[in-house]
Amino acid sequence: MKFLDQAKIYVSSGNGGPGCISFRREKYVQNGGPNGGNGGRGGSIIFEAVTGLNTLIDFRYAQHFRADNGVGGSGRDRSGASGEDLVIKVPVGTEIIDEDKETVLLDMSEEGQRVVFLKGGDGGFGNAHYKSSTNQAPRKKTPGWPGEERALWLRLKLIADSGLVGLPNAGKSTFLAAVSKAKPKIADYPFTTLHPNLGVVKAGEYSFVIADIPGLIEGAHEGVGLGVRFLGHVERTSVLLHLIDVTQDDVVKAYKTIRTELQKYGGGLAKKPEIIALTKTDAIGEELALDQARILEEATGQKAMVISSISGKNIDTALYKLADIIKIKKAEEYDAA
Repeated sequence: MKFLDQAKIYVSSGNGGPGCISFRREKYVQNGGPNGGNGGRGGSIIFEAVTGLNTLIDFRYAQHFRADNGVGGSGRDRSGASGEDLVIKVPVGTEIIDEDKETVLLDMSEEGQRVVFLKGGDGGFGNAHYKSSTNQAPRKKTPGWPGEERALWLRLKLIADSGLVGLPNAGKSTFLAAVSKAKPKIADYPFTTLHPNLGVVKAGEYSFVIADIPGLIEGAHEGVGLGVRFLGHVERTSVLLHLIDVTQDDVVKAYKTIRTELQKYGGGLAKKPEIIALTKTDAIGEELALDQARILEEATGQKAMVISSISGKNIDTALYKLADIIKIKKAEEYDAA
C-alpha cells in the first residue's frame, strides 16, 4: 500500500428538505384545513478516527464527500425523512486543517473519536406549522436550510512512542529492521527512505512503536530534501533516538546540523528527550568509536552511546533507555489527564 500523509478533500452537509403546502381534501369533510408537513433535516458530515488505517491513500481517489439532502414534507402532516449522515473514517493521528493549510480545526488523536464537523441544514416548515386562530388557512411554507461546504486538508501524523532522526544514511532503517519486524528499504545511497516506516519493538516485556522518517539535511526546515515534510510524524513521540554515522568525517557537525533543523522546525521537537547513538561502529572498531563518542561529548556536552545494528552491540541497552523514558512520559500524561 502506498503511503500518503496529506490529502485535500471537499465536504458538504446535506440541505434540509422543503416544507409542503397542502390542505385536507376528503368527501364529507368541509374546510379540512392545512396539513402540509415539514421537510427533513439534511445529513451531517462526521469524522471518525479508526485504527485499521495508516495512510490517506483512499482520499487520493475520492476527494468529494456529500451527505444526503433531507426529503421534502408532504400532505397529511407527513414530515420528510432526514438525510443520512456521512461518516468519513480517517487514521488515528489525522489533523483536519483549513484550506489555508495552517489552521488546525480538529485533531483526531484517539481511537474511536467521532466528531460532527458539518451539521446538515434544518428542514423547512409546511403550512400546517403556520396555522393559528387568526390564520386558519395559511399558504406559507419555507424551503429547507442549506448545508455547509468546506475545502479541507487532511494531514496524518503517525502515532509513535519514539522517533528516529539523523542525516541520510545514518543507519535509521537498518536499526528499525534490526529491532522490529519492519522491512524498510536499506541501501548505501542517500534518501533510501522515501516515506516514514513504523516498527513495534520490545524491551523486555514492554512494547512500544518506533517511527523512522527520511533523513534530514541542512536547510530541511526551509523545504530542502525530504525530511521536513515528515517531521510531523515524530511530533507526538515521547523521545527521539538521534543516530549519527560514526564513519563520517565530523560527527559533531552531523549532530549540530540535526539539532539546528529540529530547533528551526519547531513543534516542540528540540525540547523532547533525546538519546544519541553512534552507529556503524562495527566498521571502525570499538576503540575508535569510543574516541568519536568522547569528541562529541567534549564539543556538545552530550553523552553518546556506541551501537551496531549489524552486530547487535548495545542495541538492547538503547531500547531499554527508550522504554524507560516512554514509561515516564506516559505516566506524566496520565497524571495530567
